[in-house]
Amino acid sequence: MLATIRTEFAMNEFLIIIIISYLVIVAFGYWLDFLNLSHLKKCGSVIPPEFEGQIDQALLSKTRDYTVAHTKFGFVSSVFNNLLFLLFILVLLNIYNSWVISLDYSFILSGIVFFLLLTYGETIISLPFSLYSTFKIENRYGFNTMTFKLWVMDTIKSLLISTILTGLLIAAGLFIIQKSPDVWWFWVWCFFLAFGIFMMYISPYVIEPLFHKFTPVGDDRLEEGIRALMQKVGIKVSRVFKMDASKRTKHTNAYFTGIGKVKRIVLYDTLIEKMDYNEIMSVLAHEAGHWKKKHILKSIIMTETIALISIFVAYHVIQSDFLITLFNIKESSLFAKLIILGFIGSIVSFPFGPVFHYFSRKHENEADKYSFDLTGNPDSMISALVKLSKDNLSNLHPHPLYALFHYSHPPVLERIRKIREFKK
Repeated sequence: MLATIRTEFAMNEFLIIIIISYLVIVAFGYWLDFLNLSHLKKCGSVIPPEFEGQIDQALLSKTRDYTVAHTKFGFVSSVFNNLLFLLFILVLLNIYNSWVISLDYSFILSGIVFFLLLTYGETIISLPFSLYSTFKIENRYGFNTMTFKLWVMDTIKSLLISTILTGLLIAAGLFIIQKSPDVWWFWVWCFFLAFGIFMMYISPYVIEPLFHKFTPVGDDRLEEGIRALMQKVGIKVSRVFKMDASKRTKHTNAYFTGIGKVKRIVLYDTLIEKMDYNEIMSVLAHEAGHWKKKHILKSIIMTETIALISIFVAYHVIQSDFLITLFNIKESSLFAKLIILGFIGSIVSFPFGPVFHYFSRKHENEADKYSFDLTGNPDSMISALVKLSKDNLSNLHPHPLYALFHYSHPPVLERIRKIREFKK
């Protein structure tokens, strides 16, 4: 009896430590936001030398206000979502898990119902925040060009695609667990890896066209220049497309999509409209640098290695009912264990965030250097970065600690200064 009491006390202490750790991480994130806003308030009215003659005080104020608006909105939505999540993980998960078990469905069907309903719930909860962000904040700062009808259609399409893909992944994963109970962790990892690669192949042809219209660039000089640039570095690109991004937003961007022979270059129509030939070439040379430096391959290898380790650890943890007991779940199920494990995993992985961002920023600097070596035109790359920052109202004065935890790209001023050093 005494041993049981001690065990329960120890479990309760451990649960309290987990919850406190989660709250500390959340509070730290809010402190970073406050630090960033304080830094912006202090430095946000100063036009950097790199932007002199490119922006005025009115645009700088608009940029500052845009950052503040998104930060405040993010704080409100984050508080709401975190409180709701804690309510779910500590109280509602037990009720929800018991309800799904009471349906007495097969193992695979129960898993599909369990996770798909959670996906739908999360989507419904996020809808008001998505609406406000799109039609209030983005509208206020002149970015949103999407109609409400288009927003609804995009939401429905996303939900349908999510239902199909998530349902298939859950069904396949649970089937593997049933058929190979001892080494399912390895086969599930293999399946998810293969599925991810498969999606890279079909997404440009099946998923992306459901949301955007892709047409030829329409500028023979630009398309020929892009092909010549890619041929120069040995990258085979199947097509060069212009995407109708202006139908939804005024933000600018360009990206590579696909893999292998289906690799394509996609330019936002907003980018083509606002940048000249040399600037676009510099941007694409930067993207080519990611491919030539094998940044995408390195990221996949790192991600999949971590995924393999994580799923191996998960396999051993869920062999017992430790997590079920820890969170006072009445009826044991693999699904509830996975939810709890994901929660704990988010806490454990938090310190690694800055490490991943560090390597991402390092890759961006390498791609900038590659663009310089390839084009020999640092001025065009700098002017492209200035335009991207202006057009997207990017914060020119992020706090260094905030950037350390949140920025996958180096702050724009840091990038421009480093590019200028390439000329020396």
